[in-house]
Amino acid sequence: MRTIVEHCAVIATMDDAGTEIADGSIVIEDGVITWVGAGPPPATGEPDERVDGRGAVALPGLVNTHHHLCQTLTKAWAQEGDIFSWLQELYPVWCGIDAEWVRAAASAGLAQLLLSGCTMSTDHHYAFPAGSAGLIEAEIEAAAALGIRFHPNRGSMDLGTHNGGLPPRELCEDRDHVLAETEALASKYHDPGPGSLLRIAVGPCYPLTNTPELMRESAELARRHGLLLHTHLAEGRDEESFMLEKFGLRPLDLLDSYGFLGDDAWLAHCVQLSDADIGLLARTNTGVATCPSSNLRLGSGIAPVRTMLDRGVRVGLGVDGAASNDSGNLMAEARQLLLTQRAGGVDRALTAREALRVATRGGAEVLGRGAELGSLEAGKRGDVALFSMETLEMAGAEADPVAGLLFGGSQRATDVLVEGRPVVRNGALVKVDEGAIVREARRIGTRLARAD
Repeated sequence: MRTIVEHCAVIATMDDAGTEIADGSIVIEDGVITWVGAGPPPATGEPDERVDGRGAVALPGLVNTHHHLCQTLTKAWAQEGDIFSWLQELYPVWCGIDAEWVRAAASAGLAQLLLSGCTMSTDHHYAFPAGSAGLIEAEIEAAAALGIRFHPNRGSMDLGTHNGGLPPRELCEDRDHVLAETEALASKYHDPGPGSLLRIAVGPCYPLTNTPELMRESAELARRHGLLLHTHLAEGRDEESFMLEKFGLRPLDLLDSYGFLGDDAWLAHCVQLSDADIGLLARTNTGVATCPSSNLRLGSGIAPVRTMLDRGVRVGLGVDGAASNDSGNLMAEARQLLLTQRAGGVDRALTAREALRVATRGGAEVLGRGAELGSLEAGKRGDVALFSMETLEMAGAEADPVAGLLFGGSQRATDVLVEGRPVVRNGALVKVDEGAIVREARRIGTRLARAD
């Protein structure tokens, strides 16, 4: 298949040199970019797909490095709490999660990501009520229907209120069952090949919801099968004191003692970090998913992203759960990253292009796809997002439309390609009806709200 994206107002390639091309075009053949340059593309016959980029800014597809899609149906719950009180209010609700819930929530959450220009997302699903089945499979089906690249985590919790942890017993699983299920999912679904649309990761939820044994054995399983490894860490303000009391170690040191850190691992949040912590992340090449809106919503603070980047830490962007954000708009999250980093002073701020780089190339590197994705250059996969300059949000940003994408306020993408195939065209989903997704999500969301 051959796709041409032609005559974009500007292409922000996010390559090493930060190249930006006015009146730029892109050629994608069989999923791979073969040419990027100014003016019309080389004349080699009529393409299978032609995308008119006039009046648009082209970016590499955005990459979402942390999410909890099932929470899409519990937005605007637990509105005033910090992370721990928020969890205590929502744990009982999540005890009712089933495949129907997850499928509807994943469809809605992933659709919103696609429409914001996101072409690849992970998901960290760790709530498996007793008797539930097919939850990760339901997410995978939703992602395939929409056409988005998907890296779901098979999460877990086995440390509950009955044995010294946070979640209710109903959400805790047997360790051997977790490991067997994870191996089975990886065997069935994980595709490590070039251009893969589906990869499985291993995601024990958190050191205060997982036993040390499951944390260690999850890391061993991931490395045995060549899978990535993920968990939450250093999010809440009280986390350090809890872990010191329970384990005698600070959060990142505890994770290091489990053999969890490394270039195949990434951690969500990392808000409450010391200078030594940042050094350890850099030395081990452990990635970070920063989630600025969720951290503000729950009062967790602002992650030291500027410092992490300066120290060489791999950082990607995440919207986090749609019950702690409460949105799945990744371009809006890039704007939030830009603005929150300025709270520490303009001298410690990110530029608009640095924020966009975290949202594109940074995320691809965190999810182990940096060699294939995250920039628009020959040899990379054909994941592209176009944003129109002819909108209210962009009116007046003619001097710098790339920065205007963030400073002007987020908007819906006009066209989105995954592997060179359109998944959003003229601001609408291509493969699935948006109205049907909304109706199903509202049906189940209404049922949950009435049961509260």
